Amino acid sequence: MTRYARQTSRIHNLNASWLVTTFCLVLPFQFLTAARADNAPQKARRVRFSYEAEVRDIPQDAREAKFWLPFPPNNGDQQISNISVRSDVPTSVNTEGEYGNQILSLAVHAPIQQPIRVALQFDVLRRERRNAGAAAGKPVVAVIPEKIAPRWLQRDVLMPIDGKVLELALATTRGRESRFDQVHAIYDHTVSTLKYDKSGQGWGRGDIAYACDAKRGNCTDFHTVFIGLCRARGIPARFEIGFSLPTDTPAGPIAGYHCWASAYVPEFGWIPVDCSEAQKHPEMREYFFGAHDEHRVTFSTGRDIRLNPAQQGDRLNFFVLPYAEVDGRPHDKIDRKVQYENLSTE
Repeated sequence: MTRYARQTSRIHNLNASWLVTTFCLVLPFQFLTAARADNAPQKARRVRFSYEAEVRDIPQDAREAKFWLPFPPNNGDQQISNISVRSDVPTSVNTEGEYGNQILSLAVHAPIQQPIRVALQFDVLRRERRNAGAAAGKPVVAVIPEKIAPRWLQRDVLMPIDGKVLELALATTRGRESRFDQVHAIYDHTVSTLKYDKSGQGWGRGDIAYACDAKRGNCTDFHTVFIGLCRARGIPARFEIGFSLPTDTPAGPIAGYHCWASAYVPEFGWIPVDCSEAQKHPEMREYFFGAHDEHRVTFSTGRDIRLNPAQQGDRLNFFVLPYAEVDGRPHDKIDRKVQYENLSTE
């Protein structure tokens, strides 16, 4: 488990009084190097990432306002350092029990001072994740079997894995005997059948019924189809969400989130895929079966999220955007700004 040494100080200026929290991370050794399936050089990218949010239009008679923001994890794919949190009130970082996601939160009683502001900044060294055995279609190293959490085989609220989904999964994998071939067939079906298209309504929720019928959507819809068909066939699959890092400029804003997936086959381990990027960039289709590039930052894993401290509203479909409640009811008047700046990887 990651451990934090925390130091707090106050910074005053003409406009506001910010509470600034810095985190110094002490990483277990296994987080310092990422597992590789081959000897090819591992690509990496280092950026300074900032995530600002402002909860506005809180009713004057509100008794309590609560706010939650995803907090980036340390793992074999990314190393987080130099974390700083600025806020109007004290914040805390907690871990939810189902997926192990870390969550930055705060609560304000009688929130007469508006708006409530939080600014998270950190440096991240993101590494390419590539399963060379999956890319080549055969294991190249011995893989130690992993104990798989039951959650990676279960349905989500918007992703049933029985009925029509099971029928589609069986049809998609018909004649494919091995788990690896089944995963590849599901990937090919998802990339070939869906179109990256954010027009109209219904897209972006990860609703597998919508995605399969409309045959279009964004990354959430693509990976819901991939994960749902895998789980329907009894293949563990997991959902990750965060932000893509632009590659055309050294710094700037990030407009929206991005998500991706992995499927588990015992003799290959976890196989990373990015179905929506493969559809948008056909020349990268082979690469994105078995790889996640270094141009991304993970913020959370899984769907149907119960936060910590728990929200009073429904579980969150996924957790990458700020979430707030006022007197126990969801409050969607939240402005956000996400930015990045390239740093040297040396």
